[in-house]
Amino acid sequence: MDSMSNKPKVIAIVGPTASGKTAMAIAIAKKIGGEIVSADSRQIYRGMDIGTAKPSAGEQRESPHHLIDIKDPDEDYTVADYKADATAAIEKIITRGTLPLLVGGTGLYVKAVLENLDIPKAVAHPELRAKIERDIAKDGLATVFERLVALDPEAAYVVDPKNPRRVVRALEVAIATGEPFTAQRKKNDPLFDTLVIGLNPPPELLRKRIDQRVDMMMREGLVGEVKSLVKKYGATPVAFDAIGYREIIAHLSGTLTLDEATVAIKMNTWHFAKRQMTWFKKDKDVRWIENEQKAIALVGSFLNER
Repeated sequence: MDSMSNKPKVIAIVGPTASGKTAMAIAIAKKIGGEIVSADSRQIYRGMDIGTAKPSAGEQRESPHHLIDIKDPDEDYTVADYKADATAAIEKIITRGTLPLLVGGTGLYVKAVLENLDIPKAVAHPELRAKIERDIAKDGLATVFERLVALDPEAAYVVDPKNPRRVVRALEVAIATGEPFTAQRKKNDPLFDTLVIGLNPPPELLRKRIDQRVDMMMREGLVGEVKSLVKKYGATPVAFDAIGYREIIAHLSGTLTLDEATVAIKMNTWHFAKRQMTWFKKDKDVRWIENEQKAIALVGSFLNER
């Protein structure tokens, strides 16, 4: 691998949902004059604000943010698209003499950029997809997800087991190609010299933060946000399979009461956060820190390296 010393420096801030990544990133950006590149697979969508805990207008004024509100919920957007857009945004920030901060909890987005992954275009197999969908109807989503994990253990950390479209797609690719869905991305030499900072609050604190965040989302009008989005786009865009949206859509359709939907959002978010931590903990390059002071000290040392 080439020496990192000649490569532009990038800070990445990762961790589970509700761990404080946005606040940490803004604090560091203000301290060193950085710009934030979002690595969140749902904050890219316009109108999905409350349910994605999107940085507020005030927060976005405090520090420039990129790759937020770049697509409508009914538009396709792939990991390959994200890698291209994020790399271009980072390179533009660097040309301005500013430090890029790649911030978010979508592990595959972060990995695609930092490891400079080649992401092949997946070919659709309609007959195989239809068979998997029939299997879900017959045997249940959990059983089919277990089949996926048997073929591709890494999928347990990157595919939402309650999201049928993601499960079907990952299993379709694994069966059709004979290779795990998560293994079909090849590393290249990194484009950037990166410090990866990880936030890992104690589980009891993280769970409390998740519950408080969901309660705040409900107070701020998540139900109204979802109603407006469904009215505009219908209930079927893939983007609406996100946690928070699918449960409220189930409530609006009469499947869940509002209390049941709220409890489901909290539980599904907690399970998602645990999968995120399992994913990030496997990365030996992540420097785990407890507070802002340690993060800023780490950044200072990293930026002074030659």
